[in-house]
Amino acid sequence: MPPAPSRVTIRDVARAAGVAVGTVSNLLNAPDRVTPDKRRRIEAAIQELGYVRNVGAATTRAGRSAARTIGLVVVDVANPFFTEVTRGAEDAANAAGRLVILCNSDSDSSKERRYLQVLEEQRVLGALISPVASDRRRLVSLRERGMAVVLLERQHRGFCSVTVDSVQGGDQAVSHLLDLGHRHIAFVSSRLSVPQFSNRLKGAREACRRAGFNPDTVLVHLESPHLDGRSVGRQAARRILDEQLPVTAVFAAADLIALGLINELMSSGLSVPGDISVVGYDDIADAAHAPVPLTTVRQPMRELGRLGNELLIAEATDLRHRHRQHVLGTELIVRGTTATPATAR
Repeated sequence: MPPAPSRVTIRDVARAAGVAVGTVSNLLNAPDRVTPDKRRRIEAAIQELGYVRNVGAATTRAGRSAARTIGLVVVDVANPFFTEVTRGAEDAANAAGRLVILCNSDSDSSKERRYLQVLEEQRVLGALISPVASDRRRLVSLRERGMAVVLLERQHRGFCSVTVDSVQGGDQAVSHLLDLGHRHIAFVSSRLSVPQFSNRLKGAREACRRAGFNPDTVLVHLESPHLDGRSVGRQAARRILDEQLPVTAVFAAADLIALGLINELMSSGLSVPGDISVVGYDDIADAAHAPVPLTTVRQPMRELGRLGNELLIAEATDLRHRHRQHVLGTELIVRGTTATPATAR
């Protein structure tokens, strides 16, 4: 009869599998080092004996690099963008035998700070974070105390990071509208203190200049203090309608903004794209399945999370690791919400 599961040790597993204790340890911590035959024998012994690894004790003995958990801190877990980022991070963690703990900061720096403190107390392998603010002192101190930190959608010298080229994306969106003949375009966003939004506006302005137009005469910026994308879009639509702004197209800084705006415009009797063309940004799942499929700029959201977690695991476990900054590209996806201006038909 095998020993009771609560008393099963790594030595019991090694004895049952006919391997050294170090080989069992390698399977638990670095499975690539173990041959397939020995892996099958060890896994069979673990199953038969009911062995359960004491991760806390292993982390204490071996240090943080033996930790199995990774903290992922995002600003809005309800945003479909971060749903896809989380999926990518989880894919990378699962492939490496790790587990992701998801923390939602709600764009609240004090809440973010508390989460980082708890993650450090739990001795996680590291933190993959989309920071609320640009102040990196807290993150630097975590790094100095041995915790790996990788940034998503932010770049700082001395940190690994994965970002998407928002300038390129903004350029693609407005170039498409200019090519269709639009000369009065609203850019709708939340606060420009969010670097991704300010960079999308920068790309939009660059597209105007390259086409030979003055950005200040083509673009009008409708900024909202709201964080909820659909609310930002609805508010912008009301401004366009109530103030009778002479725009023929809208570039929304996020798909949720675009969907909220389109809903408000169509509820007020306007046609999209008959009266106003709309381009979104992200290519969330709802974009392709909206009543009028949304023209948008696709971000590689899942790739963002996957690459970020791969960088984090490498930083935490490879002594030869060098910091890298990945910048991913965007792609214009043309669907049903853009057309030539009504006056040009």
